[in-house]
Amino acid sequence: MPSSAAAPEGRPSSAAAPEAASSPAAGPEDPPSPGDASEGATPPAGAAQDAPSPTVAVLPPELAGAARALFGDRLDLAAAYAELLATDGVVRGLIGPREAPRIWDRHLLNCAAVAERIPQGATVLDVGSGAGLPGLVLAIARPDLTVTLIEPLARRTSFLIEAVQHLGLAKMVRVFRGRADEAATGATGVGPLSGDVVTARAVAPLDRLSTWCLPLAVPGGRLIALKGASAADEIAEHAQTVARLGGGEPEVHRCGEGVIDPPTTVVEIVRERMVGPARPKAPKRSRGGRSRRR
Repeated sequence: MPSSAAAPEGRPSSAAAPEAASSPAAGPEDPPSPGDASEGATPPAGAAQDAPSPTVAVLPPELAGAARALFGDRLDLAAAYAELLATDGVVRGLIGPREAPRIWDRHLLNCAAVAERIPQGATVLDVGSGAGLPGLVLAIARPDLTVTLIEPLARRTSFLIEAVQHLGLAKMVRVFRGRADEAATGATGVGPLSGDVVTARAVAPLDRLSTWCLPLAVPGGRLIALKGASAADEIAEHAQTVARLGGGEPEVHRCGEGVIDPPTTVVEIVRERMVGPARPKAPKRSRGGRSRRR
């Protein structure tokens, strides 16, 4: 699929629903797989009966300036998403209960700051989207983007579809249920997908992340991975693997400096060349000309 088709304009609000059924059915106990991000834990017993109060998602006054700088006139939409994460997201196990009071600083502002690294009008693929971080946050902060949320687990894609509809973002955001490799090859019959920017947060070390994400980037596109203090160490350890996969030299950037504290650390890798699948080695031939079986 061409990258420009990632979020067709003019679709009705239910357009995301078919994407959730694009891979085989699975239940809430599906095991994690490539491209899957764990943003929370299984909800504690009784959570469904005792839903968290929406007040835990109220924007703290000390963060109001940063939130206005990052979301602008879409701050109300960001607040609606924050409430959704703090209530339904906690009940359904996508956000840990202890994370709810920190949704703004640890999740929304941290993700929104990454928007400064994304070109105008770009197509974004968010691998292992989980609760929509950072993909859904970027779609809220940047209405010029078209975003595909790639997530293999059924319970998470169900939440994402409902969130997209609830926030009125169906024209610019779609949900793809499947792994990153399935999205890249079109294994589920929906792809192949590609984008100008591929994002990922808390998914995997840089070598595995590059294996899953670089094939989704168009030539000259980039992987933007949200990382922590280990970013430089990961680059030193995995730079050769990234190069073998067609990626350029990884660069560390800090997003939101002067706006949020601490800034968001990202590793950015440009896809410099296409790398095809490895070819199987030919069997060695004996002196008589026959192949030797191992």
